[in-house]
Amino acid sequence: MLEVCRERAAEAGVADLVELRLGDLRSPPVDEPVELVICPFRSFLHLHTDEERLAALGASRELLVEGGRLIFDVFAPDDDDIAETDGRWLEREPGIFERADWHTRSRTLTLSVRGWSGETTMALAWLSVDEWRELLEHAGFEVDALYGWFDRRPFRGGEDQVWIARRGAD
Repeated sequence: MLEVCRERAAEAGVADLVELRLGDLRSPPVDEPVELVICPFRSFLHLHTDEERLAALGASRELLVEGGRLIFDVFAPDDDDIAETDGRWLEREPGIFERADWHTRSRTLTLSVRGWSGETTMALAWLSVDEWRELLEHAGFEVDALYGWFDRRPFRGGEDQVWIARRGAD
């Protein structure tokens, strides 16, 4: 992902404005305070326990200046999503296939992706909106907004969640 980002930043002419670092959400490789932390591509779904989620949220909070913002996206599937995709290979983009194996009791998704460059499988864990809100507040954030997509459409439930949270005062 970092190499693709590096290439795209160069193509866009902004490579010297972007600093990429490989790290762990729970212990990011950043020492200086920042105004914005972005955690894209549903990365928080790779964390499977509240302890891991709180560690990552706490690490994000510690990086932020007071009033700084955390932006991330996650999802929680609805019954229709599960019924339409469970156990089936679907072509999401030309030549890119996904298979979703939903485990509703544990609220986990085993997602397999295959394409021209290979195949990979990952396990994702989802939470409800109320659970995300509670974790954010517990970690010292104030929720500024919850959107239903990156275009800032209102969240209605059942779609992606784009969270914008502000570091609260100490």
